[in-house]
Amino acid sequence: MIRDLLLRSGTDMVFPELKSPDDFDSILCNAKTLRPWLAMQSEAIESARKLPEGVVDALIAAGAFRMNMPRIWGGPELTSMEQVEVIEQLSRGDTSVGWCVMIGCDSGIYSGFLDDSVARDLYPHLDMIQAGWVYPVGRAEEIDGGYRVSGQWMFCSGSSHADMIAAGCTVYRNGEPVIGAAGLPEWRLVIAPRSHWRISDTWHTTGLKGTASNDYTTMEESMVIPREHTFSFLEPKRDGILWQRPDTLLRKMSGIPLGLARRTIDDVTELMHTKVGRQGVGHYREIPRIQSAIADAEMMLGSARSYVFSALETQWRKQEDGGSLTNQERADVWLSRLNAFQSARRITVLMYDTLGGDAIYTRKSALDRGLRDATTMCQHIVGQRKELENVGAMLLEAEQRPSSPML
Repeated sequence: MIRDLLLRSGTDMVFPELKSPDDFDSILCNAKTLRPWLAMQSEAIESARKLPEGVVDALIAAGAFRMNMPRIWGGPELTSMEQVEVIEQLSRGDTSVGWCVMIGCDSGIYSGFLDDSVARDLYPHLDMIQAGWVYPVGRAEEIDGGYRVSGQWMFCSGSSHADMIAAGCTVYRNGEPVIGAAGLPEWRLVIAPRSHWRISDTWHTTGLKGTASNDYTTMEESMVIPREHTFSFLEPKRDGILWQRPDTLLRKMSGIPLGLARRTIDDVTELMHTKVGRQGVGHYREIPRIQSAIADAEMMLGSARSYVFSALETQWRKQEDGGSLTNQERADVWLSRLNAFQSARRITVLMYDTLGGDAIYTRKSALDRGLRDATTMCQHIVGQRKELENVGAMLLEAEQRPSSPML
């Protein structure tokens, strides 16, 4: 399959052989196979500020974007834990790739909140790629049969290669926000092909440069979207654990910082086997402070990774059994993800300092890019420590706390 895709795209990239992406084992194997190849593409990815066409085609062939597609369509419908593992491997190759896959595979998630016939029209094959910002910064004014949509959205990761783009909107009726049963303005996502949106070249950033996470607007002042091409995360249309709670699209994000941290430690460990100090100092691997730094990094990563998988597995099993999540279980899912992001940044800074002067050279190691990627990813809401307030308020059952369907 990959040969046909790369031939179609006209790329002359040398690529690895991949398995048919039928299930978790084959998709994970493909991710591991692509990992070193993706690392070799990192400089081109960052320079282009998007994923080159050949890289996108390789990811399609690997099955990376179909992870959430339902079994009833012939998709693999991977668990949240399995998705984290795949994204972790891809992120070890290139962090921007991991980020784009994390967003792009939302196609299968979104399809479960639409009527099945509509979903099959919008997503006609398993490898459709999704992009878009879900938070309701846009406006969807009710009209007969649909909405008149307008606004400007940010962070359209994968904007250069997505098939479909979604946009979060607040619903208005006769010029006033529609208030739902919970007393909050109605929040809906609208979906349309990439050709329906105007992408602005705004993604000039510290890190994650290859994600093309640009701003976007409607092509005209407003755009009419049929109601059936919109959905609410509170109204799933498909059975299955992936569609039971709105936070499904966030759960897989932990794979990115875990993969980046693993790559960073591995790179520095390898470099320390050959790095020799000046003025009679021997191999760096013999220096106690270096040994301590590597052990410290491994300890942080092991703890973060274990917390992520423990929280996700507890949540998944509880949902399988039809039980309701406790506040502690909900908190653990969010906190383990936040901890993974924050730990990855601490690990990257530690490894950067451990390597020393060589870390500043972009062609001697991936530490410079890793440090910038870690800094940028921690500005996403799931990586920011300010969200501790919301989680703590829930755990303390405080009277004044925001109501978030994602928590």
